Amino acid sequence: MRRPDGDARGNTLGSTAFCAIGAFWLSWALFNAFYVANVPAAFIGWYLFLFLWGVFTTVMWVGTFRSNRSLQFTFLGAIFTFFLLAAGQWTSIALLRQLGGYAGMITGALAFYLASAQLIDETFGSEVLPLAPTRSRQRRTASWQ
Repeated sequence: MRRPDGDARGNTLGSTAFCAIGAFWLSWALFNAFYVANVPAAFIGWYLFLFLWGVFTTVMWVGTFRSNRSLQFTFLGAIFTFFLLAAGQWTSIALLRQLGGYAGMITGALAFYLASAQLIDETFGSEVLPLAPTRSRQRRTASWQ
């Protein structure tokens, strides 16, 4: 979130999370291009959830607790996505992987809404698409004015 004066500095959560998500997609593409055929399915499950990305996303989700509900739900959706995909790899149950794919699509829709709301609200200078701020966020915003 931007500070009241419009300066984006200090958005540690946003910069950390979204740089890491970019790194995830890059590593996932390279992994699938070069290594997936030689790696046991269980390792892919560890990679997706416990090894790095699911745990990292959970930590980032905790970091959203003082942010708006839209951001919280986006990260919560990503946790479910990683968990379902990892569980599908560990158990070889195709339904879990399919549910993980659907969870990923829902997470993508949540992220799209979040980005759209932030962009539109900033452009118009008022809340056009609600982000559902938490009570602590509402108190801080009120004290800035």
